[in-house]
Amino acid sequence: MNRDKQELRRFYKQRRAAMSAEEIEGKSLQITDQVISFLKERETLNHFHLFFPISRQREVNTFPLKDFLESRGSVLYTAKVAPDTLILQTLRQEPKTTFLIDQWGIPVPRDFEVVESEAIQVVFIPLLAYDQKGNRIGFGKGYYDVYLSSLSPHVLKIGLSFFEP
Repeated sequence: MNRDKQELRRFYKQRRAAMSAEEIEGKSLQITDQVISFLKERETLNHFHLFFPISRQREVNTFPLKDFLESRGSVLYTAKVAPDTLILQTLRQEPKTTFLIDQWGIPVPRDFEVVESEAIQVVFIPLLAYDQKGNRIGFGKGYYDVYLSSLSPHVLKIGLSFFEP
């Protein structure tokens, strides 16, 4: 990995670490409102892949977005790492499911079915940082890079970040 990317990852991790819980929640709600406005003009989109926030990584809280999407009858998906691999499996989650925290601190739905990803129309992606061209910096493991490359090119990819490009 190049040095600039490592430095950017370190810088944005520090910026997120400096955010208060109230700031994270407030910015998460602003992001949710922006997504809701965007989706109100795109009612044909109904199959959404969401990430759920790892608390210790101070990620965007997507649970309010989950609640909105469920209220409009959308089908929701998330992912988990398949055992003994670096591959993300697609999980279709049941409405109103509760969540368990896995060994990495990721909320995983209690009630889900492992499915193929063909029905997904939109993927929400956690972003640590990104640039004007849409290049992203995550936490460096590459799970989302592999997952995104496996999806149809028609899938809309929307990154969620607290920071400007």
